Amino acid sequence: MHSRIRVTALAAVLAVAAASASFTGASTAAGGPSINLAGVCPSTIVIQTDWNPEADHGSTYQMLGPKLSINTSQKSVTAPLYANGKPTGVKLQIRAGGPAIGYSMTSTEMYQDKSITLGYVNTDESIELSGKLPTTAVFAENNISPQIIMWDPKTYPDVSTIKQLGHELGGKHGIVYYFSGAAYMDYLTGAGILAQDLTDGSYNGTPAKFIEAQGADAQQGFATAEPYIYQHEVQAWDKPVKYQLIYDTGWQPYPEPLSVRTGDLKKLTPCLKKLVPIMQQADVDYLMNPTPTDKLVDKLVTAYNNGWTYDIHVGTYAAQLMKQLETQQHIPYIGYMSGPRISKLIKQATPIFASTKGAGVKHGLVASDVYTDQFMSHSIKLGS
Repeated sequence: MHSRIRVTALAAVLAVAAASASFTGASTAAGGPSINLAGVCPSTIVIQTDWNPEADHGSTYQMLGPKLSINTSQKSVTAPLYANGKPTGVKLQIRAGGPAIGYSMTSTEMYQDKSITLGYVNTDESIELSGKLPTTAVFAENNISPQIIMWDPKTYPDVSTIKQLGHELGGKHGIVYYFSGAAYMDYLTGAGILAQDLTDGSYNGTPAKFIEAQGADAQQGFATAEPYIYQHEVQAWDKPVKYQLIYDTGWQPYPEPLSVRTGDLKKLTPCLKKLVPIMQQADVDYLMNPTPTDKLVDKLVTAYNNGWTYDIHVGTYAAQLMKQLETQQHIPYIGYMSGPRISKLIKQATPIFASTKGAGVKHGLVASDVYTDQFMSHSIKLGS
């Protein structure tokens, strides 16, 4: 099951009677030459996300052109794929993950359904499944994972890090709730940042336990959602939370880079040479003007009507934070992935996965097995 469970019971969404609907697409900003993908890419490029529509996937939804076709039973949206404000000659289909695929890992879904062209696969997931379900990342939509541990600053006024939180929880009989199977928690407990007996893998995405504990407990979340949602949209809490990024503890996978089945990399190379720079520019366009795509995400969430709630206010907050996280590292170009960073993660993750999940990591795995930068344009940067 996927670790991206979010607050799913904040409010009811409106029912949508039709099985499909049409909205105006977001599409990338106008300007620049026409790009023809027909004949080199699949006639419909299928992207499998790892969760419901949200701003974290904004650059992918940014590529949708006008006249969208929404399949509310499949939880997917299809439209002409646009680049530079112009059609590319192929279609783009974006499929929701999480509950839409039974909380299956994206990698598993990609190997079960070969019609999927690319999927959102966290680097640690790619490492974990490299022996049986190998994937290769071709573009990192985001550089820093927004995964967090969050807590009540009134209960823990002197806490600013997860490690400090670990020292304070016992005195309040508190615990950290997280989604069972999350690799980062194995890292946090193994590194001595959190004691294992202070963790509980029964988190189910709802705010109930956090609220019931009246500030004594902490829980996982995402910096792009929960801090805003809990302060502004969870009426039973309705106040700030404090958090630290898991990234800042030393566990640094790339969050949800778009990846292909490793065995398909050679076949897809002609397509990826043209498509990946389009993705890079879409990411820039989204971060510079996220509102049209955030409105589209809001409409898709309403149309899918599966209990997930996500409005334009959360999307705006998320886009601002993603832009901040993207710029603070001074990456050389949008979508950049660091080989040494991935090599470090492989060294950290391999013994963790061997002890907790069995022998799933490919023997002798190296960074170039799980990512490539051969398709990215080095000239496309945030603000370009």
